[in-house]
Amino acid sequence: MTTRNPILHPVLATGILINVFVLLLAVAWSGDSAKLWRLLSEDGIVEWMQFLCFTVIALLLGFAFSERLKRNERSALELLALGGLSLLCALAALEEISWFQRVLDIQSPEFFLQNNRQAETNLHNMAVGSGSLHKNVILKLIVIVGLAHNLVLPLVARVKPGVQRWVESLGLYLPPLAASIPYLVLVALSHLLIDHPRKGELGEMFGAVHYLATVFAAYFAGVNYSRPTLFEDAGDIRRLGKLVSLWVLFLLLVSWLLSAGAGAGAAGA
Repeated sequence: MTTRNPILHPVLATGILINVFVLLLAVAWSGDSAKLWRLLSEDGIVEWMQFLCFTVIALLLGFAFSERLKRNERSALELLALGGLSLLCALAALEEISWFQRVLDIQSPEFFLQNNRQAETNLHNMAVGSGSLHKNVILKLIVIVGLAHNLVLPLVARVKPGVQRWVESLGLYLPPLAASIPYLVLVALSHLLIDHPRKGELGEMFGAVHYLATVFAAYFAGVNYSRPTLFEDAGDIRRLGKLVSLWVLFLLLVSWLLSAGAGAGAAGA
């Protein structure tokens, strides 16, 4: 386990700074409807950032799965968690952009036109009661799981270290509070400071960036993680951390460029 202050890890620090920057950008653009739509609309900066982050998380977890598979100390639960979460994140990434429907300009089948709240080819906007699967079910699960994973369990683990060992025996990890608290605070601030029908997209992006950073920090760098990391040489881990920090910054640039190419500002205005 890395004993260094987690907030000083370059990937965790970069994730926090990106989320702070995007929130400040939303506040600065809150008086300009066109700019705020550019940030929050379908195919906007925030949505593309979510897609890219979920894609990278799926790749990181998939790589962790393949590496654990080669080791003698692996467990079935660990492999199930890593493999299952990798597939789940890949699904989340594809759902976020409706399986490339708008990119490829594909018309939704009749079933989705009738049963999807946004007439898109995806599952999370399927009608459930008076709302959608996303709003009525998924968001509630995200709130419960997010608070438990980022706040409740890390606080309990400080008093009872066995909780963290149990979580890690399942193939999972607990984010350091130094990263979790800024994430939760930023989500709360986004709801308090931004007045927009799609302001919830900010919290979802903050979560995607946060989990990209903490997945790498735990499994690859050993931050707040007691099991063996995927890389053993401390120098290589430090250099890789700096490289991934630059990679995450590049993702924000790519999401900005993709939003411009999709005409997000004009679409949402």
